[in-house]
Amino acid sequence: MSPSRRVALPSALISMFFLLLLAACSGSNAQGSSTGSGSSGKTIEVVAAENFWGSIASQVGGSHVHVTSLIVDPNADPHSYEPTTANARVVADAQYVIFNGAGYDPWIDKLLKANPASGRKELNVGDFNGKHEGDNPHMWYNPDYVTAVTNKIRDDLKTLDPGDATAFDQSDQAFLTNGLKQYHTLIADIKAKYSETPVGATESIFSYLAPALGLKLVTPYSYLKAVSEGQDIAAADQATVEQQIKQKQIKVLIYNSQNTPNNIQALINLAKANNIPVATITETLTPANASFEEWQSAQLQGIETALAQATGK
Repeated sequence: MSPSRRVALPSALISMFFLLLLAACSGSNAQGSSTGSGSSGKTIEVVAAENFWGSIASQVGGSHVHVTSLIVDPNADPHSYEPTTANARVVADAQYVIFNGAGYDPWIDKLLKANPASGRKELNVGDFNGKHEGDNPHMWYNPDYVTAVTNKIRDDLKTLDPGDATAFDQSDQAFLTNGLKQYHTLIADIKAKYSETPVGATESIFSYLAPALGLKLVTPYSYLKAVSEGQDIAAADQATVEQQIKQKQIKVLIYNSQNTPNNIQALINLAKANNIPVATITETLTPANASFEEWQSAQLQGIETALAQATGK
């Protein structure tokens, strides 16, 4: 065939070609501009330094997120955690990193700086709640902070994936109203029955929850903070705490079962010897596969049982 010779295509075939081309372009544009009425098909890679924040992020994000929590071992101490090379890899690949802040997990800052990523979103819960190093970092024990952080995670996910905004709104609302229903019911019940009941604690981990429950935490805060941070306890504080138990100035002792060195175990034994009921709380999800609400509700039930035993109510 001569190069200069042209073959005429049937007009019907030409029309079909342009229709197919138009359909392909139309389909491509529709996929790129998905809205909240449908699913974008994206999966956001989320890393949570602690599994309690990871549990919330997983429930708010639903099928549109893949959450990796770095601290999942109930025996691990978040304060002194040593990140692994595997931790560094998931942080480097993450699109969204959630960490506690307020001096609780300083190692995460090093991971973030050592593994920069363009467009990665970060949520420092401490900064978000106006808490800084030296403040009580146990914000997941404050019901108001839990609500605020949950909504912040929803908003951040919507920014990262606008196409699934409706899904994030729905799952956020479902978690706050249904997921946390028993949690809030237990808090309200304890507050109604045992308001102003004097209690003691071994760590500042309970300092946010006590007022939410209407309980009167009488343990010196300097004692609670020293134990939480692994510092030496002032002799005067130690004497006060022991006196409160011996004179039965407290009805219940709440302790962190993940942190029971000899001096704390001695305090627990002293409470039991004086017929003061004890209840436990932990820093991270216990068991490790529990959801945030399952974990918190079980602890609240334990506190309520101890209060009932102590007061007869």
